[in-house]
Amino acid sequence: MIRSELIQKIADENPHLYQRDVERIVNTVFDEVTGAMSRGDRVELRGFGAFSVKKRDARIGRNPRTGETVSVEEKHVPFFKTGKLLRDRLNGK
Repeated sequence: MIRSELIQKIADENPHLYQRDVERIVNTVFDEVTGAMSRGDRVELRGFGAFSVKKRDARIGRNPRTGETVSVEEKHVPFFKTGKLLRDRLNGK
């Protein structure tokens, strides 16, 4: 599902809301999650999962095409851990 499909589904299920308002709500939620993660905070949505940021240390990597060694800088990457309710639903429980 992409963002526009999510907005459309929420708007269809809530006819009392204008689509532009639903779009603003969805964008605000995503912006807040992104902002919190960029500050290094953890975002937990009960029953769904938790978003966090993990730090990957600098290392020496290898270019797969040429085989030469390259320096890979330290970086921060997003990480998602599923919640128990989501895991159970995916496994048919």
